[in-house]
Amino acid sequence: MFLKVQLQWNVIIPSESLDAKGLALQKAIVVRLLEDFSTKKATKDHGYFLSVTTLDSIGEGRVRQHTGDVLFPVTFSGLTFKIFRGEILEATVHKILKHGVFLRCGPVENIYLSYQKMTDYRYVPGENPIFMNEKMSKIEKDVAVRLMVIGTKYMEAEREFQAVASLEGDFLGPV
Repeated sequence: MFLKVQLQWNVIIPSESLDAKGLALQKAIVVRLLEDFSTKKATKDHGYFLSVTTLDSIGEGRVRQHTGDVLFPVTFSGLTFKIFRGEILEATVHKILKHGVFLRCGPVENIYLSYQKMTDYRYVPGENPIFMNEKMSKIEKDVAVRLMVIGTKYMEAEREFQAVASLEGDFLGPV
């Protein structure tokens, strides 16, 4: 779920941001690193980028030939969120369809739970459709559901993960 990672990135500082004072340069590098970090969103190996926890080192800057910008190799630690097959999650229902429901868990927006993987539940159509079982347990919009991830897929173009889930197992279902 949550992973602590150490990453090495190159941070490019425009020549107009350079200053003789080291503190202003370090601030510019940190600000640029945080900007780059926030736009990256996710990778297949590390999952969703959540935060930078520590700045471990800033390497020696190299001037780029044509632009005059300076490239600094930076090593930092950060926190990421990645879902794995077999993991138990709590997710919130945000869309109900006849053939299943879509849920959200943290930064993961598309977790699909098929009606075939919640065998006790039956679809009840209406203005606000729900899935309900014989014990009157309901899966409806904005309900938290404990589920097991049975598969994940990283979508390179959108830089996000999709997952398929199941309620087949002990203590799984609406919370």
